[in-house]
Amino acid sequence: MLYSCKLKSACNLPVIYNKKINTAGTSNADVPLADPGMYQLDITLRRGQSLAARDRGGTSDPYVKFKIGGKEVFRSKIIHKNLNPVWEEKACLLVDHLKEPLYIKVFDYDFGLQDDFMGSAFLDLTQLELNRPTDVTVTLKDPHYPDHDLGMILLSVVLTPKEGEHRDVQSSIHSFLHWRIYEIKTMLMRKSWKRSSKELSENEVVGSYFSVKSFFWRFQTQSLRLSDVHRKPHLWRGIVSITLIEGRDLKAMDSNGLSDPYVKFRLGHQKYKSKIMPKTLNPQWREQFDFHLYEERGGIIDITAWDKDAGKRDDFIGRCQIDLSALSREQTHKLELQLEEGEGHLVLLVTLTASATVSISDRSINSLEDPKEREEILKRYSPLRIFHNLKDVGFLQVKVIRAEGLMAADVTGKSDPFCVVELNNDRLLTHTVYKNLNPEWNKVFTFNIKDIHSVLEVTVYDEDRDRSADFLGKVAIPLLSIQNGEQKAYVLKNKQLTGPTKGVIYLEIDVIFNAVKASLRTLIPKEQKYIEEENRLSKQLLLRNFIRMKRCVMVLVNAAYYINSCFDWDSPARSLAAFVVVEDMLEDEEEEDDKDDKDSEKKGFINKIYAIQEVCISVQNILDEVASFGERMKNTFNWTVPFLSWLAIVALCAFTVILYFIPLRYIVLVWGINKFTKKLRSPYAIDNNELLDFLSRVPSDVQVVQYQELKPDPSHSPCKRKKNNLG
Repeated sequence: MLYSCKLKSACNLPVIYNKKINTAGTSNADVPLADPGMYQLDITLRRGQSLAARDRGGTSDPYVKFKIGGKEVFRSKIIHKNLNPVWEEKACLLVDHLKEPLYIKVFDYDFGLQDDFMGSAFLDLTQLELNRPTDVTVTLKDPHYPDHDLGMILLSVVLTPKEGEHRDVQSSIHSFLHWRIYEIKTMLMRKSWKRSSKELSENEVVGSYFSVKSFFWRFQTQSLRLSDVHRKPHLWRGIVSITLIEGRDLKAMDSNGLSDPYVKFRLGHQKYKSKIMPKTLNPQWREQFDFHLYEERGGIIDITAWDKDAGKRDDFIGRCQIDLSALSREQTHKLELQLEEGEGHLVLLVTLTASATVSISDRSINSLEDPKEREEILKRYSPLRIFHNLKDVGFLQVKVIRAEGLMAADVTGKSDPFCVVELNNDRLLTHTVYKNLNPEWNKVFTFNIKDIHSVLEVTVYDEDRDRSADFLGKVAIPLLSIQNGEQKAYVLKNKQLTGPTKGVIYLEIDVIFNAVKASLRTLIPKEQKYIEEENRLSKQLLLRNFIRMKRCVMVLVNAAYYINSCFDWDSPARSLAAFVVVEDMLEDEEEEDDKDDKDSEKKGFINKIYAIQEVCISVQNILDEVASFGERMKNTFNWTVPFLSWLAIVALCAFTVILYFIPLRYIVLVWGINKFTKKLRSPYAIDNNELLDFLSRVPSDVQVVQYQELKPDPSHSPCKRKKNNLG
């Protein structure tokens, strides 16, 4: 069983070629073996030359895809309006065997439409020399029009055998192979001696040979899957904190001499999109977000500025980059970046810090079960350390034990499930359990808690080699609702978290936090999530938001009726004043409608449709925000989240005591001085409203339904299952 004990890191596997076996000799080198199958391919995408024009203006917006074995392994950034683009992007790929060529495909990016094909080429990996940098120029061709000249792509490649942890697997497998071949040949020679014949049965030779070959085919198939698991992102080495302050003198992209700018950031697979600032060339964003840093040497953050246009493709304003390897750690850097291919500057604050307490381990290795580590964690979040690192609120440990009764996603009636554990922007993964509807992972994940009002999301996927993973189920668990040390069965829900799907997942979660730090963090803006899908117009969502809004309005109407019943008398002066105000509002509305009518006459029919869709989406979002605000107010007073309700009571009591000893005018004076001097004391501080930040932590009615636990089927209970087994 030597081969099975090393399977976890078995990535270097030999491949046997279909050649005739010579059984006359005794040397075990008669069977030709390929080189070890796992290689590291480092590619630097340099630039393109004389690429094909696919846009009306005689240019293109090219980007490059790398594919191996029909699977996309790399996608470059988009270079806008350029037929000789310069990328200088690096990619590190793991190649299981060199028979599969590297396919290079170039496309022209078209916003909202299918991207145009600009040509393809392939690189034969078997022709590369090992451990030697090679400059490669490939000519792009279109298979349907082979005579067309579509330009060239320049690359630098280095192919190196993967060593280290795979070396012992390679040697053990080679030893087993040579021993097995020697055994087969010895058996065949004995049979040939007994028969006194020089000719052996072809079936015996081929059958014995294929028994060895099938053994390695099984190992190679498993190693491919394992290598795919290892490619998934795991632990990060640091955190990049970015504050987008402002833009200066941006390029005017609209006919009115202004723009509606927003900014996109990308670091590897992580993306973030800022809010849109309407009609300005000097926008003030004041947004803060974090990226995870996976590489020790840093990385490159790509930044692009865009002008939002309703109903058509957004206009490109400019781009810039941040080389993180050039920045010192544990220090805030103020950067004023000139936009290339455009005009203007972006002002940013960038801070690189060491990684937080994040880890993945087996269930047998448990931090909280070690008395010394548990005591150290409790001491770190004790009430005495209130002002030590306010961002470090608490510690979260998640044990992902197993799942039962999952949905069958494959045609074989099985699934290849793996689990993704997310806390805000922190994302960790388990390994994949193949061909199983009742997988056992037994993994322990630890996270740093920045906001005690965060929601832990655990999602189960089915791994597919040739396409994106299939969704199997999901649960969302607010940290404040967790009962420490209790193993619970959570019913998996659908993507919208509105109803159950097939299967349950068993988790054991522990939360340790500092209540004072958590209370102070409640009055600070929530952490922004990475770029998400933009809201789309949905009839059901629009109707639901309208009903929610109607409920909130009815509450206000009932309150107005109540107030009216308390003060029920006629007031001509008040009625006259209200009539004058309403009349002024209607006159202003008519003037605006006239202006809109004049502008709409200049628009085409398609633009009108897009404009109507944008308005409907805006109405849908506004209804959601207003309804959520009213529901959060209600849920604060009905103790939906006891921690927040107690915090509100404590704050009101403290304010009452302060008001008893200090006159109100002094409190208002101090508050006004603080507000007016805030920009002077901290010019780059992010604007916030403490009351709105507090309410943003209170769940709306929709979120209450999403976070609600569903009762599991009693048949999934461990005790019930044991009884059934005994019976």
